[in-house]
Order: sequence, then C-alpha cells, then structure tokens
Amino acid sequence: MSNISAKLVKELRDRTGLGMMECKKALEETGGDVEQAIDNLRKSGQAKAAKKAGNIAADGAIVIAQEGNKALLLEVNCQTDFVAKDDNFTEFANKVAELALANNTTDVAAISELDYGNGQTVEEARVSLVQKIGENIQVRRAQIVEGDNLASYRHGLRIGVVVSTEGGSEETGKSLAMHIAAFNPVAANDTDVPADVLAREKDIAEAKARESGKPDNIIEKMIEGSLRKYLDEVVLVRQAYVMDNDKKVGDVLKAEGVTVKNFVRFEVGEGIEKKEEDFAAEVAAAQAAAAK
Repeated sequence: MSNISAKLVKELRDRTGLGMMECKKALEETGGDVEQAIDNLRKSGQAKAAKKAGNIAADGAIVIAQEGNKALLLEVNCQTDFVAKDDNFTEFANKVAELALANNTTDVAAISELDYGNGQTVEEARVSLVQKIGENIQVRRAQIVEGDNLASYRHGLRIGVVVSTEGGSEETGKSLAMHIAAFNPVAANDTDVPADVLAREKDIAEAKARESGKPDNIIEKMIEGSLRKYLDEVVLVRQAYVMDNDKKVGDVLKAEGVTVKNFVRFEVGEGIEKKEEDFAAEVAAAQAAAAK
C-alpha cells in the first residue's frame, strides 16, 4: 500500500524494534493504524522480542561443554552482567553448548534450529527467554577444540579457554589454560602468527623507524627489534609464565615435555561495537530496493 508514510513506519519501528519491511507490512494490514498494528504484533509474540533485538548485547557469558576428547566454547550475549548471572540465562547457555557439542556444530544458524526440548528449537527457546527476562539475548559464536589431552579454564563468566596439549600433567594443562586466559596470546609459536598480522606490525614498525631519519641498515635493526618485542608479547612460548614470571612459557613446556597443539580463547563482547542508526539512509535503501 503506497500511502503508508515513512513517518508511520518509523513510529512503529521505534515502538517495536522490528525491521522496516516488517513494520510496513504490519501497517499495510491495518490500513496505517499504528495501535492496531502493535496489538497484532503483540498477539503474534513478535513485538517484545523484536524490540529487544535492536539493543546491543555486549555482555553475557562464555560456557564450555566437554565430552571425551572434544570440547566446545560458546558465547551467549545479553545486555547486562545482571542477566548474565541469572539462573535462566545460565541454564539456557549451558544447554545450548551441550546441544551444539552433541551435534558437532559451531554454525550459529544450525545451532538455532537444534531441538531444545519441550517442542521448541533453540531459537524458539531464545525468543521465549527474551520475553521472560526482558533483554536481548543472542547466541554469538562457538568453536570446537579436539585432542587427547584437553584442559579448560573459565575466568568468571567473561573469559573461557580450552587448550589441547601433548604430554604433561593435568595440572600443567590447567595452569597453561589460566595463563592463556590472562595473557591472551595470538599464537602458540612464531610460525603460527598469521602472516597478515605480522605484515601489519612490520609496516607500523618501519613507519616509526623511518621517522628517526637513521640510515637504512640501522632502520632494519630497529624494525627487527620492534618485531621481536611484539612477538615476545603475543606468542605463547615467548611470554613470561603466569605462575613464575622468571620463566618463559616455552621453557616450562620444554622442561615438562609438553607440546601445545591448539588453543582457543573466548572473551565476552570482544569485537562488538555499537552501531549508529541512520533511519533516513535506511528508508532510502528500502525505497531503492522496492523500486527494482
């Protein structure tokens, strides 16, 4: 219906949190009656959960599920640490992690379709929880770590680590997981540092070195020194051991005959940024799409 104005769509969108096209469709069905559209959306159970979906969920919890030689880390987000500590939220997060591990999947879309029980999918259980608690809740990401020797550690609700090792004791694995939680290495060894990350650091080091005006041979040494310092900070085996700062992690691992095969560290909310909404741009984009 062409007589549904952008102003009406914005009003309904602001009051429900639904997307533009959903709002336009709801208004078309009621002939532009905003209140009736809201009533219809409430009856269908969309309005409350949809409203919360527009809120930034950068808090939450990291949970770990393990079965045999396989462990899964899962991040489930909410808006406040108060909800992250809620029993209902905790029960949901733990159950989703167990289901994802049992089904050997880390794809969030696939996880959302898993059978949660009581005739609900994970997504339906999530929406129900949003309606019950009153905050946006999202299953953000999951990753599986496999190995014969797995150790895990959670620092509160916000940081989770799983590390796979070869050799060493259970205590060593636990201490190593605690170290990774504290120092956040990007790789176990120099060779595991992503090439693009190393190239970026080299470019930054070179730019700073050239500002000194020194000869090229000195600049090369300055770059090498900067890269060594960077690797000392981010490579696991180069870092000072959290349990004994006088030792490097690599020295401890060598002494105990331990090899790190793989590790994953999740921290709640890392990389989430609040978006600035531009309703005018969104209207223009929707109109352009409709005109095609």
